[in-house]
Amino acid sequence: MITLRPKRPFKVSVEAKCITPNDFAGKTINEIATLPIWEGNKKRTLGELFKIEGESNVAPEDCSIQIFGDSSRVRGVGAKMSVGKIIVEGNAGMHLGEGMKGGAILVKGNVDSWVGSMMEAGTIEIMGDAGDYVGAPYRGSTLGMKGGAIVVHGNAGYEVGCFMRGGLIKIHGNVGQFVGIHMRNGTILVEGDSEGRAGAGMLEGKIIVCGYVPSILPTFTIDSIRPNVKVNEERVTGPFYRFVGDLADGGEGKLFVSQGKNPHLNFYEKYL
Repeated sequence: MITLRPKRPFKVSVEAKCITPNDFAGKTINEIATLPIWEGNKKRTLGELFKIEGESNVAPEDCSIQIFGDSSRVRGVGAKMSVGKIIVEGNAGMHLGEGMKGGAILVKGNVDSWVGSMMEAGTIEIMGDAGDYVGAPYRGSTLGMKGGAIVVHGNAGYEVGCFMRGGLIKIHGNVGQFVGIHMRNGTILVEGDSEGRAGAGMLEGKIIVCGYVPSILPTFTIDSIRPNVKVNEERVTGPFYRFVGDLADGGEGKLFVSQGKNPHLNFYEKYL
């Protein structure tokens, strides 16, 4: 285990994409301390901003990193990692697990926007809340999350799973508007409520909302009522209204919405 502790509170964002098992593996503590990072517009080394302790010369698959203190301004932790494990004992900043290809990240607090952006494999678990754009690509890109799993035990913001192409996003709490916008494939499970506009522009994939939804986009058509929905190896108990769309884009995505939590949607049943 290699531990990191900020030497002082950060007043500006710290870009630290080198905090990964891949970059730490096979290095001594002194070598890890020389890895370059940015504090605002100033180039620093990891050792200038963090106290670093632990094992040296660890194999990539055995490398574990534990971050203590306030990391809410530390961005890019776990970027493109493919092996090992990262544990954040508190909050984490933007772009956590960006382009992740394997391994595991656990955050015991909250995380800022773009967690798991463009990830391909691995697992990210957030014990608190997540910001906007979970699993989504950067602005102007259509290469959303391709694989792996992101689990958020709290709430998440807007555009969860934007341009998602595969994998699983599971939100135990509520989500903002446009969950699954432009979705291409994969599965999004929301155990709480959605603020609306779910699945806008989706072509394929599956969205399940177990809580309240204010309305369904008019470009979705009701298909059936299902007693449950399969998510990987588990069955999520319904019943659920199943809608297909987004028809405005020629989409064939599946949107499942709880029947019991949405009695205001029962007028759709006359179209079955």
